[in-house]
Amino acid sequence: MELTTQQNHFKIELKRLEDHLLNRLSAAHGNFLGDISLVEQLENTKNTAAHIQCKVVEARENETKINEARELYRPAAERASVLFFIISDLSKINLMYQFSLKTFNSVFNKAMECAEWDEDVKTRVLTLTEAITYSVFLYTSQGLFERDKLTFLSHTAFQILLKQGMIDDQEFDFLLRFPVEASRVSPVSFLSPHAWGAIKTISTMEDFSGLDRDVESSPKRWRKIIESRCPEKERLPQDWKNKSSLQKLIILRALRPDRLTYTLRNFVEESMGSKYVEPARLEFDKLYEDSGSSTHVFFILSPGVDPLKDVEKLGLKLGFSIEHGTLHNVSLGQGQEKVAERVLNNASKLGHWVILQNVHLVARWLPSLDAVLETAAVDSHPDYRVFITGEPAPTPEQHVIPRGILENAIKITNEPPTGMSASLHAALNNFSQDTLDMCSREQEFNSMFFSLCFFHACVTERRKFGPQGWNHKYPFSTGDLTISANVLYNYLEANTKSMQVPWEDLCYLFGEIMYGGHITDDWDRRLCKTYLEEFMHPKMFEGELFLCPGFLAPPFMDYGGYHSYIDEHLPSENPTLYGLHPNAELECLAVTSDNLLRTLMELQPQDSSRGEGAAQSSEEKVKSIIEDILEKLPEEYNMAEIISKTTKRSPYILVCFQECERMNLLLTEIRRSLNELDLGLKGELTMSYNMENLQSALFTDSVPDSWARLAYPSTKSLAQWFSDLMSSCRELDSWTQDLVLPAVVWLSGLFNPQSFLTAVLQSIARKNQWPLDKMTLTVDVTKKTKDDFGHPPREGAYIHGLFMEGARWDTQSGLITEAVLRDLTPAMPVLYVRAVPAEEQELKSTYECPVYRTKQRGPTYVWTLHLRTKQPPAKWIVAGVVLLLSV
Repeated sequence: MELTTQQNHFKIELKRLEDHLLNRLSAAHGNFLGDISLVEQLENTKNTAAHIQCKVVEARENETKINEARELYRPAAERASVLFFIISDLSKINLMYQFSLKTFNSVFNKAMECAEWDEDVKTRVLTLTEAITYSVFLYTSQGLFERDKLTFLSHTAFQILLKQGMIDDQEFDFLLRFPVEASRVSPVSFLSPHAWGAIKTISTMEDFSGLDRDVESSPKRWRKIIESRCPEKERLPQDWKNKSSLQKLIILRALRPDRLTYTLRNFVEESMGSKYVEPARLEFDKLYEDSGSSTHVFFILSPGVDPLKDVEKLGLKLGFSIEHGTLHNVSLGQGQEKVAERVLNNASKLGHWVILQNVHLVARWLPSLDAVLETAAVDSHPDYRVFITGEPAPTPEQHVIPRGILENAIKITNEPPTGMSASLHAALNNFSQDTLDMCSREQEFNSMFFSLCFFHACVTERRKFGPQGWNHKYPFSTGDLTISANVLYNYLEANTKSMQVPWEDLCYLFGEIMYGGHITDDWDRRLCKTYLEEFMHPKMFEGELFLCPGFLAPPFMDYGGYHSYIDEHLPSENPTLYGLHPNAELECLAVTSDNLLRTLMELQPQDSSRGEGAAQSSEEKVKSIIEDILEKLPEEYNMAEIISKTTKRSPYILVCFQECERMNLLLTEIRRSLNELDLGLKGELTMSYNMENLQSALFTDSVPDSWARLAYPSTKSLAQWFSDLMSSCRELDSWTQDLVLPAVVWLSGLFNPQSFLTAVLQSIARKNQWPLDKMTLTVDVTKKTKDDFGHPPREGAYIHGLFMEGARWDTQSGLITEAVLRDLTPAMPVLYVRAVPAEEQELKSTYECPVYRTKQRGPTYVWTLHLRTKQPPAKWIVAGVVLLLSV
């Protein structure tokens, strides 16, 4: 800056001298050599110009040196630029994650100041780059939820490595997209058809050529990795052990998707250092130092955590408390807005602290709060601080907190510990020894009270298993537990004379009213009721009730004894504590991994390729996808021609017509939207909002909304979804040739499987002249596969394409049995479905099994089938056993 200013001064001085000299020369009369002052000025101008010329040359040399020195520091600046755009993109994950350039600059400058000095410039640059990276990581991660921290870390690591050219862009793109098609069968017993399909797809890439042959020829070595508890720590067999970390990630995504989060953590540790993956939490005292009158602290709330304890504790230490009138706590709600404004304005002048709780409850006032915070910070007292708490919105559409408040704040998340042990201790912490002493029937009350706490921990922690835990998310709270404990006390006291325990009444009150009041799904209500029947049982008084495998209901104890009993006897965290199979955890981890990689894909830049030899740009990729789909897309069905083939209108033929009509609507929309987008990309049409959404969906390999609305529910990627669509068309082609029911119907490929199952009921009811409302479907699970059948049955239908989750079907015994580890959704054999009068249906030793479209369960419910079992149905209910049409 000084150099530039100096250069400008020189130019101005030269121009001034030239102008003055020319002015004197033009005004001179006669022989100007006789004008001594003019001659002297000429000489002075000449000397000054020579001096300035020397200075200009010197300045140019200095400028070159400065530019060379500046270039040495460019890597640090580039790293800062990459990091800023990474944290700016985090709002795509959660709108609470907003960061401004101003706050980033303060973190950047502080990191520069704190970085260790070194005379060697290269070492200094490396130190600066690392200091900036780690400071930004700490500052950002303190405001992220645990579930998003690994996403942020992985995104940071990948973007840095891509910038440095350390990883192959096409391999990275493959890892994120993972465009695999499930194989129908697997040649090796330890790999599922889907995993084998992934291996086959990977083998088509140059650096992975021969992987499929290697897995087939050396099954023992690969089986060891598949069955390892920590496959990410195992060395890959033969030459595959020399593959890069990214290539190992690709292979493990195919073999063990459930361990991908751990593999990613190792990848980050290897590429960035172990301190990035170690749990790091800054003390609140340190975070407070970064706050100021215009930089407030925003606590992002989590259920069951009070973040304000740290504020009050630090306030007492620094002389700020409610008692002294220097700490003001305003809990926002109806009518508190004016109070908050008055408190903020006074506190800014007097240097007090202000706590604003639950700002998400006053959505309309928040823009005013943003303005008040800004004006109050101007010329405020240096001790003035604002601490804000607010909950994140469940969906982006419901987000209400203004960007300005979030961007200028230090964001802090504080989440409660998870797991059965932590949840059970937390449940007990809502009570005290006085609670246990208050009932006259101490022994019965204490035993039932502990079972109630275990039930509460069970239903709240089960939510982490997603749809396999509960079909919907329910806001079970400590209020449900405390009220249930009071109900338990009142009912036991009311039955003191008879000394009876009203088991049924209590189970009804807890399961249908207290906790059941939140539940909206019938299958979830059945689960809640089953838990209570298992936990609220007379066996507990005899010391014979196991609350979960390996955990006996405790004997009569005091309050502290129960806490100790949990620590000493509760097994380590695993799905069996909740009655689920260990596969539930693998499924949960696999879904987490898929979601993480999908989020990473959405965070990738779409406008251009990321360097030389990189994958195609967004536009090129989308154009190739459009061409590929349009080339494969079949023509619409000629409904007039199909309808004219027969005059019959049996239930099955009507289902066929309906399916063809639905397929036509979908095929028409796919063709129309793709042609429209193609014209838009060529510049022949203006790009609309819908076209941009379609382009984004095609790029990220997800099913566009306009297509999904006309299709059936699916959780698959676009490539897998389109493959299913083509299979559905082939099934319909076969069916429409002669309109005869296929030998085995692919139930999963129908738009409306309920209408087909209803057609089974209708056709048998008509044939036998039975009333339809007194009929029900019964199912016999055969021992055969689809290819074993050549024609349909005389009555009913054969169906295939179903999978079991939570257990498996044992073909030999014809019963539901325990699932095999790592086989998450085993395929069912062909099912023979027929209709019988309801009173003739055999219900003894059967499990009432719901059928769902996808693993999301809930709204994708299709039907209920009764499957044979020797085990009590309660076992399969708590295990979340269902049949799925799509996995």
